[in-house]
Amino acid sequence: MRGTANEIHTQNGNPVTETRSDPIEEDTGHPRRWAILAVLVISLIVAVLDNTVLNVAMKTLADPNEGLGASQSELAWMINSYTLVFAGLLFASGVIGDRVGRKRMLLGGLFIFGLASLLSAYASSPDQLIWYRALMGAGAAVMMPSTLSILRDVFSHKEFPKALGIWTGAVGIGGAIGPIVGGALLERFWWGSVFLINVPIIVLGLVAIVFLVPESKGRQTRPDLVGMLLSMVGLVSLTYGIIEAGDSGSWTGPEVWGTIGFGVLVLVAFVLWERRIPYASLDMGLFKNRRFSASSAIITLTFFGMMGLMFFMTFYLQLLKGYTPLETGLLFLPFGASMLIFAPLSNALVERFGAKTVGIVAMLLVSSNFVVTGLAYEADTSVWLIIAMFFVTGAGMANLMPPAMNTLMSSVPKERAGVASALGNTLRQTGGALGVAVLGTVMAQAYQSQIADAVPQLPEAAQSDLPSTYAAVESGAIPPEAAPQIMDAANTSFIDALHTTAFASIGVALLGLIVIAAFFPGKRREQGPVAEPERAAEPALSEV
Repeated sequence: MRGTANEIHTQNGNPVTETRSDPIEEDTGHPRRWAILAVLVISLIVAVLDNTVLNVAMKTLADPNEGLGASQSELAWMINSYTLVFAGLLFASGVIGDRVGRKRMLLGGLFIFGLASLLSAYASSPDQLIWYRALMGAGAAVMMPSTLSILRDVFSHKEFPKALGIWTGAVGIGGAIGPIVGGALLERFWWGSVFLINVPIIVLGLVAIVFLVPESKGRQTRPDLVGMLLSMVGLVSLTYGIIEAGDSGSWTGPEVWGTIGFGVLVLVAFVLWERRIPYASLDMGLFKNRRFSASSAIITLTFFGMMGLMFFMTFYLQLLKGYTPLETGLLFLPFGASMLIFAPLSNALVERFGAKTVGIVAMLLVSSNFVVTGLAYEADTSVWLIIAMFFVTGAGMANLMPPAMNTLMSSVPKERAGVASALGNTLRQTGGALGVAVLGTVMAQAYQSQIADAVPQLPEAAQSDLPSTYAAVESGAIPPEAAPQIMDAANTSFIDALHTTAFASIGVALLGLIVIAAFFPGKRREQGPVAEPERAAEPALSEV
C-alpha cells in the first residue's frame, strides 16, 4: 500500500513537517529485505571479525622467524591504526552516504576493505602492515554506517527493530568468532591467512550487493564540508589521545592531554558550527529529546565498561589460566552466541514490559559480570563460571543495544539515517576506546603498586603490567631461582588489579542504571510513539 505520510522531526531544535509520497508504515518493506539483511550481516561480520582476529596473531607477528619481528610499539599500532582511522571517518562517512548513496558507499567500503586485507596478508614489514591496517579501518568506516541506513530504508517501522536486533547479534558474534578463526588459521597456516580469509567473502558480498541491494539517498542539501572536517579532526585527535593514554598507562604526558584537549576543543567548535547553520550534518536539536540523549549515553557507558573489562579478560585467560589463543576464543563464544540469540527478541520484550524495565534488567545482567569478576575471580576460578558469566553478559548487551540504537535511528527521518547510524557507531567506538584506556590506567597503576610492594627488587621495566613481568622472566632478565616467587607475586598482583578494575566498571554500570531509571520510558508512556517514532511530534517524545 502506498500513500502520503507527514513526518515531524527537528531541524536545529525546531519542529519541521514534511510530506512524503512513499510507502506508509503499514507497508511490509522491500520484497527482498531478508535476503538484503543476510548480505549486510555477512559484510558486517567480516569487518567486526577482523577487528578482533589480530589480537591472537600478536605473538606470531612479533616472532622474527614466523612473523615480521614487530616490536611492542609496532604491534600496538597495528591495532591502533585501524581504530584511529575507523573512529575518525565514521561520522563523515555516514553523512556522505546519505548524500551520494548508501549502496555506493557500501560497495566502496567493502572494496577498500578487501584490497587492504589482500595487501595486509602479504605485508613484508611491520610499517607496511600498520598502513594497510589503517586502510582497512577506512574501508570499515565507509561501509558500516551504510549497513544500518540500508536496513532502515528496506524495513518498515514494525520490522526494523527485529532486523536491528539481528544486526546487533551479528556484531556480537563477529567479535566473538574473530579470535576463534584467527587461532584456527594460525595453527595451520602462516600469519597472513588471518587477512586473506576476508578476500573471497568480500568478493561474494560485492556481487550479492550489486544484484540485491537497492540504492537510497537522503535529501540533497548544501554539503556541510566544514562540519565534516571538524568532526574528523576532532575525533582523530581525541581518539589518538585516548589510545596514547591506554598504551602509556598515564594521562599526564603532553602527548596525551594535549591531543585530547585539542580534540575536545575541535568537537566543541563542531557543535557550535552545527548549531548556527541551517544545513547541519548533525541536528543538535535531537539532543533535546531525552530519549535520544539517554540512549546515546547508554551506548557510550556500556561499551566503556564492557570493552575495558573484556580486553583484560584476554590476559587473564591466556596468562593466568594458560589457555591457547584458540581456546580463549572459544571461551568468548558464549558471549557472541547469547547476543545472537537474544538481540532479535529484545523488541518484543520492550513492547511487553517497557524500555525502562528491560533496560534496568539488562544493565543488571551486564553489571553481574563486573561484580563476579571483582569478588570471585581468582587464578583457580572454574572455567564454567567464566562461560556462564560471558553468556549472561551477552544477554544483557543484547537487550541494551538494540533499543538504544533503535531510538537513535528512529529519531531522524530515513533521509538522514546515515547520520544516526554513524553517530551510534562513533559512540560505541569512542566509548570502547575510552574504556580500554581509562580502565587500563586503573589496572596498570593497581598492578604496579601491588608488584612493587611484593617484589621491591623487580626491575622497573618488568613492573608495568603482567605481560612485561612474564617477558622479563622468559627473557632471562630475572635469575631463574627467583622466577617462581616473582611469578606467584605477579599473578597475585594481577588478580588484585583485576578486582580493582572490575569495581571501577561497577561504578560505570551504576551510572548507566541511573540514566535508564531517570530517562528511559516505561511501558504505559511508550505505547504509541515507539511504534511510529517519525510521526510523533517532538514535544511528545520529550515528555517521556
